[in-house]
Amino acid sequence: MVSRVRVWLNRTYAENVFFMDQLRRNPSDRAVEIHATHGDADSPVLAAADTADLEPEGLSSAAYVEYALAQCRRRGIDVFVPRLEQSAIVAHRAEFEAVGTALLAPPPEAVAVFEDKVIAYEAVQAIGVPVPPWWRVRGVDELVAAVEELEAAGHKACFKPASGAGGVGFRVITRTPFSMSHLTGFPSSYVPMDLVVSALKDSDEPVDWLVMPRLEQPEVSVDCLTGPDNRVRLAIGRTKNGRRRGFTLNEQWLEPARRIAEGFGLHYLSNIQFRMFGDLPVLMDVNTRPAGGLHQLSLCGVNAPWAAVQLALGEDPGEMTPPFLGQDYTVVSGPRPLRAVSLPQQRAEEPGTLLPAVPAQTTEPIEVTPSEAVGRAIAPA
Repeated sequence: MVSRVRVWLNRTYAENVFFMDQLRRNPSDRAVEIHATHGDADSPVLAAADTADLEPEGLSSAAYVEYALAQCRRRGIDVFVPRLEQSAIVAHRAEFEAVGTALLAPPPEAVAVFEDKVIAYEAVQAIGVPVPPWWRVRGVDELVAAVEELEAAGHKACFKPASGAGGVGFRVITRTPFSMSHLTGFPSSYVPMDLVVSALKDSDEPVDWLVMPRLEQPEVSVDCLTGPDNRVRLAIGRTKNGRRRGFTLNEQWLEPARRIAEGFGLHYLSNIQFRMFGDLPVLMDVNTRPAGGLHQLSLCGVNAPWAAVQLALGEDPGEMTPPFLGQDYTVVSGPRPLRAVSLPQQRAEEPGTLLPAVPAQTTEPIEVTPSEAVGRAIAPA
């Protein structure tokens, strides 16, 4: 009998309930048990897991690694998919292997390159992947100079943290004065230049921003599955143009993504994002973890999460070509159950204390297929 696989996802995105669904619906019908931890007791990933713990708050990176090792020992984790503290965790890969846990994450050298967007842009540019013009900004004078140069060339300027993920801190600079138009309707990512300058002058905290032109759609996120041998097994582009989503195998997107994944050893699952700068596709961002929208590849007949777990277990799925490309679609949200029991809170000052086991959810989960969860298909234009 083939043994069951125990997979742990730590403090991950709510969308990864679909990642978990796909692991359980793997084509081999191998039993998968999922452990989840999070800082929010109401995260749907806790309800979707077989076992769950509430993570302690305030741990240093070193303390979190100790916490993670304890979880792996206690829960008998075969494959750990780290999001929180990924960099610290992958630096201790040998210690996790010693307790029988494989890390579904790239080596520390690859993670380090893409933690800082400036280092990342310099590195990928060196291997021939186009990047947009960019300026690293730490103060008012540098900001003003960068924005004026971009505007003189006819571009809208935007900025985002040099280190960050998920679009947090992204803003587009406008010269429109602050007025009632900013206070009606929904909040916007556009911010007047004079307010940004004023905030910088009034702040005692340093900033580390990347200023660049506002890139145009389509946005293409290429999901890559790469083996420990640095060879890409799967690459599919997910396109985004307004509300419309779709898929592509066009080499103008896939070739530079493969070059990055193989050249920097982005083992297992990574997500490489491109947008347009004029007529040129350029790199926007690289995520050294599974994308929140990875489950959408199920519309192409692909189970990327399970293939990645196979690779982590030393079971090579081989070259993967999608049997078809799903039609264009749009994303809609749906309800997910919350965990029916309260999770115990572990105090941060007691990192060595193990959390008690939490029983499986007592409410009947809502059954949603990956295709239904992705969204309602819309007819191509």
